[in-house]
Amino acid sequence: MTELKGERSDGGSGTVGERSDGGSGTVGERSDGGSGTVGERSDGGSGTGLGRELGVAVLGMGTVGTEVVRILRDNADDLAARVGAPLAIRGIAVRDLAKDRGVDPALLTTDAEALVARDDVDIVVEVMGGIEPTRTVMLRALDAGKSVVTANKALLAEYTGELADASRRARADLYFEAAVAGAIPVIRPLQQSLAGDSVQLVAGIVNGTTNFILSAMAENGDDYEVALKEATRLGYAEADPTADVEGYDAAAKAAILASIAFHTRVKAADVYREGITGVSSADIASAKAFDCTIKLLAICERIIDGAGQPRVSARVYPALVPLKHPLASVDGAYNAVFVEAENAGRLMFYGQGAGGAPTASAVLGDLVMAARNKVHYGRGPLDSAYANLPIAQIGEVQTRYYVAMHVLDRPGVLSTVANEFSSRDVSISTVRQQTDHSEVGARLVILTHHAPDAALSATVEALNKLDVVTSVSSVLRLEGTNE
Repeated sequence: MTELKGERSDGGSGTVGERSDGGSGTVGERSDGGSGTVGERSDGGSGTGLGRELGVAVLGMGTVGTEVVRILRDNADDLAARVGAPLAIRGIAVRDLAKDRGVDPALLTTDAEALVARDDVDIVVEVMGGIEPTRTVMLRALDAGKSVVTANKALLAEYTGELADASRRARADLYFEAAVAGAIPVIRPLQQSLAGDSVQLVAGIVNGTTNFILSAMAENGDDYEVALKEATRLGYAEADPTADVEGYDAAAKAAILASIAFHTRVKAADVYREGITGVSSADIASAKAFDCTIKLLAICERIIDGAGQPRVSARVYPALVPLKHPLASVDGAYNAVFVEAENAGRLMFYGQGAGGAPTASAVLGDLVMAARNKVHYGRGPLDSAYANLPIAQIGEVQTRYYVAMHVLDRPGVLSTVANEFSSRDVSISTVRQQTDHSEVGARLVILTHHAPDAALSATVEALNKLDVVTSVSSVLRLEGTNE
């Protein structure tokens, strides 16, 4: 028996697997431990024929879980018509039974495993987050042939293969749309709409907290700490913002996107990651001078290595983005994902990437798809990892650098600095020098042309050892250019 340890407020979907067995329930809540208040069944039974109820177990009732339950109740008739059968909430797994959640207390339980194991549960909606006991409960649901809709990006980024294999064995659907970009439909377009194309690049702003902070710094000229404090006050940043500002959240999402786009299983550990804590107001001002802005980007790209073989690059870092690029105009807590495909060309998906109702919208979309498959004996798209491409290391990636440094203000400094770039075959695109009022010397800002990241990194290491360089204050990449 597994006790529920926590609950989450984010969302998820995607699809893997198939089912052809039955369902149960009506949308709503019951006081007898059975199904719901909206609908007409009260026997806790099951079945898959048209008009038969399908039973739903909801794991977690935080911000997103609360909205999922609300939409299931408020839109019961419409959902039943779209699915071809009523949906019934069989139970809701929570951490604290004493908390008033606005539903019949008889629906609540702390035993997620027992809820999922019920014979009258056909679909499990997981919005409680965390790795364990969530992983164990989801695997047992899939092993029992129950469809799973999850919002758990951290779990998917680490255990996508295990979950996909379980869904395939049991012929059970696994959906996870809201795990990446809230209400923004990204997974299904990559998995289905572009299934006949070859995706080359997926680049996006997939974390609202960091985008809000960087947008505030650009708009108001705030330092990072000031912008973070305001984001926390407004509820855009958690009390502990580490997962967001250090890029862990975006890295998990990048792993999911890369896995789908390139038919290769990519884990969060495969994603190169840098956060935004080192971005300064001076960097923001310099970016503006170059007609750029700074965004935390999740980039998933098919690259060709030195031997002419394809590899998958997945990386997260703050980067300069030209103002003319579509992602540059995505401000505040909004998210956007930019896709380049061989035949479809450039596509962009934009909207609210977090929040209770937006994320619940994506969860409900997946729930409807899973329920339809049960009613009509259908199946969702299977996990696709046939390409099994190797993961590129960050040093192999061709990129451009923005390097800001403090130097002594004397003759010959620029040529000394430039020599470190040229000796590693890194070509300089632009140089700007500013008087450094905080120190005796000058602030030198350099943009490079494309070069292997390893060569650029070695150049920065060499610069730090020069006597004429007081410090290298900032190193960022420049993305979204054709140079």
